[in-house]
Amino acid sequence: MKSVPEAQKIVAAAVPVPTPERVPLAELTGRVLAEPILAPFPRPRYTDSAMDGFAVRTADLARADGQNPVALRLVGVTAAGAREPGVVGHGECRQVMTGAAIPEGADAVVKVEDTSGFDKEPVQVYHAPQVGENMRQAGEEIPAGELLLTPGTRFGPGELGILAGCGLDTASVYLRPPVALITTGNELVRPGEPLSPGMIYNSNLPVLRTLAELAGATIISAETVPDDQQAQRDSVAQALEQAKLLMVSGGVSMGRFDHVREVLRSQGIREQFWRVAQKPGKPLYFGTGPDTLVFGLPGNPVSAFICFMEFIWPTLERLQGLAPRPQLQGTLSAPYPREQKLWRFLLGEAWVQAGRLMVRPSGKRGSHMFTTTLKANCILSVSPGEGPLEEGAEISVRLLPWTLLPGEA
Repeated sequence: MKSVPEAQKIVAAAVPVPTPERVPLAELTGRVLAEPILAPFPRPRYTDSAMDGFAVRTADLARADGQNPVALRLVGVTAAGAREPGVVGHGECRQVMTGAAIPEGADAVVKVEDTSGFDKEPVQVYHAPQVGENMRQAGEEIPAGELLLTPGTRFGPGELGILAGCGLDTASVYLRPPVALITTGNELVRPGEPLSPGMIYNSNLPVLRTLAELAGATIISAETVPDDQQAQRDSVAQALEQAKLLMVSGGVSMGRFDHVREVLRSQGIREQFWRVAQKPGKPLYFGTGPDTLVFGLPGNPVSAFICFMEFIWPTLERLQGLAPRPQLQGTLSAPYPREQKLWRFLLGEAWVQAGRLMVRPSGKRGSHMFTTTLKANCILSVSPGEGPLEEGAEISVRLLPWTLLPGEA
């Protein structure tokens, strides 16, 4: 039986180098960048106006104020996108809209509110601007060649805006891992169907599917298979044809109808470990094929959930070129049980109080009690030891990525 750190190292070492692919701009949301993005030109590309107003020469307006305006002759209008910005000479001004290129000869922009307005000539200016006032200088935001986005960046609205603003309509990103999911058990019934005596509704299938999708995977198949070796063999063989990662829930323990390890062996999967010194989730399985990583998860819902977050979520991050999120340290607000020989995981709640990360374990601790996930925003864990951790002790905290960390509680 492997320790938790040993098992995590074995899984991390088995993850192959992520595969890049080029994807159009409209499909980049949530994808992870595989190449550096450099600015192809400066931004702004040219010096432009930050305001709707008038492009002027500051030397003409040194004495302008609210009591003594200076009159300037209007020589035209420059709109954003105009091919020719025009020229401003001594005693002249030119209307400029926000984003318009600064006309030749002008060295400042006076906003329209500090003038007699767009519709009056000559234009009365009530403000003496400084050189460069209300102007955005070429390259002041981004010089040409600057590194904008680094590999490992996940595309959100900001990253997409940067890419589009640079005129780039594609990017090289890492492949979304194709994932297959199999849940096993004669007792499993699809939600919505009648429930016979001895049967239970299958919650692991939607939960594991959702977790994989949240982690960035593409689900290529998700099915439930009975405790029949041939049926499981057929399902596993089909999944291995396309999946880079296969999850099998249930059938990995030591029960009479737990066939998954033998089925995987028959399909050429090399077992890397089976059973980890942890609670819950001790019968965790990990194996490798020529092109596929395979995880066998316990059937108990909380066990499967915690095993996914501790082992599969970091694997899916690595397959997309991401560094797994580091664990944090939190301070217990209540005692936490420890096991003499097993790494102990519990769902819990975390919040910030007086600048410290505070945590408490869930009150429901059975591996079948999935209601513990409803208020949880983290997983707490501690290595084997004697006696419980007391209130005030430090503990490892893995924040659940889709949850919020509340402030003062």
